[in-house]
Amino acid sequence: MKMNLKYIALAAAGAATLITSCISDLDTLPLNPSDSTSETVYGTDEYGYLAGLTKLYFQFVSNDTTDLLVSDGGSSELIRAFWTIQEVTADACKCAWENDAWVRAMNTNTWSDADNDATYAVYVRTLQGIAFVNEYLRQTAPDKLSDRGVSSELAAKIESFRAEARFLRAYFYWIALDVFGDVPFTTESSPFGGGVNPTQATRAEVFDFCITELKELAADGSAMPAARSNYPRADKGAVNGLLARMYLNAEVYTGTPMWTEAKSACEAVFGMGYSLCPEYSDLFRGDNGENPDARQEIIFGVDYNAERTQSYGGTSYLTLAAIAATDVTADQKINGVNNGWAGIRVPYEYVQKYFDVRNPDYSAGTYEVDDKRGEMFYIKGRQESMNDALYVFLNGWSCIKFNNIPHDMTNDEFLATAATKAYSDIDFPMIRLGEIYLIYAEACMNLGQANTALPKLAELADRAGVSAPSTVTADWLLEERARELMWEGHRRTDLIRYGLFTASSFLWTYKGGTFTGQGFQDYMKIFAIPSSELASNPELKQNPGYGTATDK
Repeated sequence: MKMNLKYIALAAAGAATLITSCISDLDTLPLNPSDSTSETVYGTDEYGYLAGLTKLYFQFVSNDTTDLLVSDGGSSELIRAFWTIQEVTADACKCAWENDAWVRAMNTNTWSDADNDATYAVYVRTLQGIAFVNEYLRQTAPDKLSDRGVSSELAAKIESFRAEARFLRAYFYWIALDVFGDVPFTTESSPFGGGVNPTQATRAEVFDFCITELKELAADGSAMPAARSNYPRADKGAVNGLLARMYLNAEVYTGTPMWTEAKSACEAVFGMGYSLCPEYSDLFRGDNGENPDARQEIIFGVDYNAERTQSYGGTSYLTLAAIAATDVTADQKINGVNNGWAGIRVPYEYVQKYFDVRNPDYSAGTYEVDDKRGEMFYIKGRQESMNDALYVFLNGWSCIKFNNIPHDMTNDEFLATAATKAYSDIDFPMIRLGEIYLIYAEACMNLGQANTALPKLAELADRAGVSAPSTVTADWLLEERARELMWEGHRRTDLIRYGLFTASSFLWTYKGGTFTGQGFQDYMKIFAIPSSELASNPELKQNPGYGTATDK
């Protein structure tokens, strides 16, 4: 990093700077912990406190590179960088941009302790986010509010904002511990400022902290907004959804499975009034944040808007990079955007294995598939195999699951508007009910109660237009997650949980650097701490397997 993390809490942008927020009703000035007169931001009205909250949500979509040593600001956005780590390193995606700094290592599972734009961005964005949350909680502590003369009515509202901030900190910590294992750990009570280095907590310690925080936020009487009351900002539905996801992976993170807790967190979500969107494709269309059918399933989403959130990460990346410029013509804009970057696509082997596609015709652009979730691919003009052609975009299948055309419009009806769309309007579903159904099924299976989850799985199957399972096995669940959650940022974590990510017994296209695939080292289940941060903070220890120069 250009700047040691111990200073990040003092380095937010100036108070007079306006930002474009990922949260529709928080388009206002950012948190400014470095301002020596904090009352210019935090006074006795709501505006400044919403401004601070904006900064925290903005961390998911920020592509500002002022303090990041990356070659491409778009690739530094947190959602895009984390998505890369989750999908491009696994079997569902490969990228054609051979000259980008992160691509070769992610495509072929050959990363090392050398700094990499994708992993570096995840490290910095998550820990920056945590530092911003900590400062926000310091500035909104009850004694601070009292000293400023904040009314009791506003103080109660700020307590709700603080609950959201604590959830966001838990989400940042979850990403960090999932990707890096042991990470620097700070809270609002930690010392900070010049000369103070964050110490490194174990993965299990960070996990325990997050669980404690989330349980408090989920409890009756907490200040967290009620479920389904706060979209796209976080609420109790999001809290229980993240709890379920963390419990799902508890054995990986701590060595101890927590299936009972995962099942209970899912059941809490089931009692909150969510329901599946009738049409799977509507969940990923340009109006998903406004469509009530999609909103009834999305538990926590990040709001993207082509006019207000002009980032080359997130769903702009997932639409623009998924097609080629040649796919976008005057009479055809297949993804509802006006360009194509020819970057990310799906190996044919993945499509055939999980969706059982048949009779592909690459000239006509047609194929047969029974599962509605498999209708998301564009193959006209493509070649089937990536053998010896990993960096040729037209080899493989293009995925247009994230489609900027509104759910109630045709391509032709949206054509004129699409010509103006250089960015996406699609909200990214961070947590949705379909995921919770599958966590529930996995928990029930591991508790010997698999039949309990069959009605939920039948709902997913009915929506997909396929037969419902009569039994639940680990193999089937992993395959179903490959179908239901494809390109939503889960795959690497799933394969690690199933013991398959590095294994030579489970191969995919270019795994370990060869077309037919090969296993790679187990230590690569987590990534290296950036070397620049190790150099600036002697409290940190490099993850095993990534060299000994900075190990202690």
